[in-house]
Amino acid sequence: MKRMMVVAVLMVVCITWAIAAGWAATDQQTLTINATVADKAKLTLGTAAISFPDADPDSTSSIEAPENPVSVTVKAHAGTGSPVTLTVQANGDLDSGTNTIAISNVTWTASGSGFVAGTMDTSPVAAGSWTGSGNRSGTFSYFLANSWAYLKGDYTQTVVYTLTAP
Repeated sequence: MKRMMVVAVLMVVCITWAIAAGWAATDQQTLTINATVADKAKLTLGTAAISFPDADPDSTSSIEAPENPVSVTVKAHAGTGSPVTLTVQANGDLDSGTNTIAISNVTWTASGSGFVAGTMDTSPVAAGSWTGSGNRSGTFSYFLANSWAYLKGDYTQTVVYTLTAP
């Protein structure tokens, strides 16, 4: 029994030595891996609509949207050092038939790195900026300046957020 163990150990040592000495056949091939990552931008708003309820201008100078805060997620593929920007632009003033409330009476605050507060306008307004690729999250909270000058009505307007990653 002891002799069989010695023979087995010697066989293992000889096989190991033979492999190490180069008696084993080997071959190698290379594989090239390519991946394409293009400029890409994805914007997600936590809600598709906000509303401002009626309030007494003497007691409420700024009406907060009940949907506040609205979550915002910005995802972008961009080059190193490339700017990634988020803008918002209103299609016009708040309208109720022929009555209007200037869109500049709507403002927002922002939280989250790179997101910025602002005032709505019919020209593009900065709402956030970053550099390079990434996934950024923040919130916007919207407010309407209240006034006795507003005429009775149900007002509406569409605003467009644009995320750009060149």
